Amino acid sequence: MRLHRLEMTAFLAFPGRETVDFDALSEAGLFLLQGPTGAGKSSVLDAVCFALYGEVASERPGGEALRSHHADPGTPTSVVLEVTLQGRRLRIERHPAQERPKRRGEGTVTDPHRVTVSELLPGGATRALSSSPQEAGIELTELIGLRREQFRQVVMLPQGGFAQVLHADSSERETLLRRLFDVERFSRVEFWL
Repeated sequence: MRLHRLEMTAFLAFPGRETVDFDALSEAGLFLLQGPTGAGKSSVLDAVCFALYGEVASERPGGEALRSHHADPGTPTSVVLEVTLQGRRLRIERHPAQERPKRRGEGTVTDPHRVTVSELLPGGATRALSSSPQEAGIELTELIGLRREQFRQVVMLPQGGFAQVLHADSSERETLLRRLFDVERFSRVEFWL
């Protein structure tokens, strides 16, 4: 998996539109999310997880809580992630379930959770893959190779999940590590010995 670009609008700590260019950050091969408490580091990681799985990495409540409390009422909450999974460059756009002002009259209406997954093809063309949260969830989980909980335990370790991996029973840890690393050759040697 390679992250390319993340755009968050009215999402958690970010009341406006913020963009993270992971390609520029990873030119040196490694980057660090660093900043004072409340700067939005966890929100960036939650946005990546939300784009991929439709749920955040941390133990936050439902979708309504994903909206920034400081956002303008007319600004819809969304996350857009460009990512390469198994050699395919994808654009994932998610909007959590959220209340918005009615277009006519007074009051609010609740929009449902929406997702669009598109493959970015050579030459600038795109191919729609999914617009259903369930379909997108299945397709993205297959491409990533990890369920959200596994992703959270393995990829989001800096966010406090390290102890969970350390305390996981050996069969669960073995399954996670076998999915992350190709150990087939070592398994064959072990079997031969």
